[in-house]
Amino acid sequence: MSMLPFNAEDLTFDEQRFRGATRLFPLPDLVMYPHVVQPLHVFESRYREMLNEALDGDGLITMCLLDDGWEADYDSRPAVYPFACLGKVITHRRLADGTYNLMLRGQRRVRLLEELPPHRSYREARVELLEDLYPAEGESRRDRQQSRLLTAFQEALPEDALPAATLRELLAAKAPLGVLTDLVAFALPLAPSLKRELLAECNVDRRAARL
Repeated sequence: MSMLPFNAEDLTFDEQRFRGATRLFPLPDLVMYPHVVQPLHVFESRYREMLNEALDGDGLITMCLLDDGWEADYDSRPAVYPFACLGKVITHRRLADGTYNLMLRGQRRVRLLEELPPHRSYREARVELLEDLYPAEGESRRDRQQSRLLTAFQEALPEDALPAATLRELLAAKAPLGVLTDLVAFALPLAPSLKRELLAECNVDRRAARL
């Protein structure tokens, strides 16, 4: 079976229609960011139910990170890191054994406000959408900061991390600094604690400086 794409108009995120409640997909070691596309294999029954509900609805799933000590309570509701990434399923494939392969595109940073009562096998939460902040005082030095970050990214990126064509497209695209910081943070093999810190930081200039 081939990958099944959504219609093009479904790839965008309409925040006016988002009601603040989202499905949670907590993992112990994956920090996802807006603007990136992450392949996922869904095999646990609760997350297959979650994906079925998403595909029948808005296609949205929030990738969140299990907090320290999750191992003792994985099958229940262990604590999760309060900052997460709201994503949208852009393609999916159901395998013969009932599991799924899918591609999830990061849409927005979110802050988890409260977890909802367990009405389903998977977890849900109410979240706040977070905006990238571009402080006025950083405007004069932002172009230089972006150039320095691109240069450092090229030097630090492992050779097999991105196809050469993809890297050339990224460097030629002149993406906004906020987008660039998220792509760099996702692509580089940084410590999980730093990846979490960068996900929680809405100030784009501070994200770039930290990187």
